[in-house]
Amino acid sequence: MNQSYRHKETGVFLLNYHIIFCPKRRRPVLKGAVKERLEDIIRTVAKEIDAEVLALEVMPDHVHLFVSAVPRMAPNRVVGRFKGASSRILRQEFPHLLKLPSLWTRSAFISTAGNVSSGAIQKYIEAQSKR
Repeated sequence: MNQSYRHKETGVFLLNYHIIFCPKRRRPVLKGAVKERLEDIIRTVAKEIDAEVLALEVMPDHVHLFVSAVPRMAPNRVVGRFKGASSRILRQEFPHLLKLPSLWTRSAFISTAGNVSSGAIQKYIEAQSKR
């Protein structure tokens, strides 16, 4: 994958983040309708924060997200927006998720990637569901 640089009013950049986050107690609750709705929410939030979803794989007990973001938002804020919106919406729409003290753990994995390793990360994420 040879991703091109993104251009905005005041700069040129290529900020790709590989993000992994898990439900509280690593419960396998991200399946069926919850999984589908979570994918929709992540894509909607990405548009709101001017990010581009390059790869997304929702496993029953964790989420792999590869996203191209803009430099005006810190990586932890990007993760916070995805986790915050999805937790609020999913817990409203799926009452069985209210049994968990919170939907997501407080932690997350965030790694940066440039042009060289972006393809490898994307293939890794896409291969997750085939394991």
